[in-house]
Parts: sequence; structure tokens; C-alpha cells
Amino acid sequence: MYFYHVISDIPKQVGQHFTINEENPNGVHDRVYAQMSIVEDIYNNPQKYEGTELSHEVNVALRELALEKVRKEKFPQYPSRMAALYVSRTYDEAVRWGEYFSRIGRPTYSVAKIKVSGSCYYGDAYKCFDGTISEEENIRLAEIYWLNRQNEDGHEPITEVLVDGEIEIVSIMKEINANIDGGQVL
Repeated sequence: MYFYHVISDIPKQVGQHFTINEENPNGVHDRVYAQMSIVEDIYNNPQKYEGTELSHEVNVALRELALEKVRKEKFPQYPSRMAALYVSRTYDEAVRWGEYFSRIGRPTYSVAKIKVSGSCYYGDAYKCFDGTISEEENIRLAEIYWLNRQNEDGHEPITEVLVDGEIEIVSIMKEINANIDGGQVL
């Protein structure tokens, strides 16, 4: 399978091969598990957090842990969001993501065409949610994400493609070099 990927955070070169899977997770994994002590405290003492605004990092951890629990229990055929590469179906879609990453200050190197040998999931980023102090609610919302049915409010899906397995950088389609040492901002 061929996709397009915005190379951010860590530069990659044409011909480079790497594996992303549960033994070789992505950066989301590390960021989520860095929040585990507070997540456990929230679920063990929800009353302590009622009315409290949670940080973005904690919201993400609550969401991603619920998504992972539901995936493992009901949808194990799909890649883990914490052990997948987020890719685009089209070059233009990847360019838009690259422009967005540049605008928000993320180190963004290039848009690459990649070859993937692994599993794939076409999800709807619109169904991503902010985690709550209610584990039950997070699980309910995670099931909606993985079921990936039509949006009840009629909102158009925002396709996000998750892939895992063996990845090869086939070509660099566009240099961006924003927000890196010596780089410029688009």
C-alpha cells in the first residue's frame, strides 16, 4: 500500500525502512504513558476532579487509553493509535497537514510518499474526543470511534489513516523544513 506522510519531529531519508507496531510504538504512546499516574488518580478519585479543567495532555491520555482498551477488546484487527503511523491517502491532503503542523510550531521536515506492509484503519478524526473523568463515557466514545459509522449530526468525516508494520520512505515529494534548527516557517 502507498500513502503520503508528513515527516515531523524526526527527519527521515529516501530508502529508509522502519517498523512501527506495538513493540515499536509512536510518540503518542510515550506522551500518554507519561500521564498514567494522574489518569489512575482520576479514575480512582473522580470526585476530586469534578469541575476541574484538565490539561490537554491529560485529556489526550484519557481518550487514547480508552481507545486502546476498546480496540484491544473489540477491534484487535486495527492498528493501535499509539503504535501506528498517521498517513494521508493523497499528496494534497498530506500537504495540508504539513502546513498545519508548521503553523502550530511542530518541527516539520517534508511530505513523503511511503510504502506500507502492514494493517490499516480508515478512521474519522471528527470522532476523536476530549477525555473526561468518566471512564464509562470515554469507553462509550471510543466504541463510536472504532465503529466508524456515519456521523449522527451529518458532519463530513475527517479521514485519518492509521498504518502499522514495515514502512519504507519511497520519495520526498515536498521539502518543508519548518520549525527546525536552521529551518524556516512556511
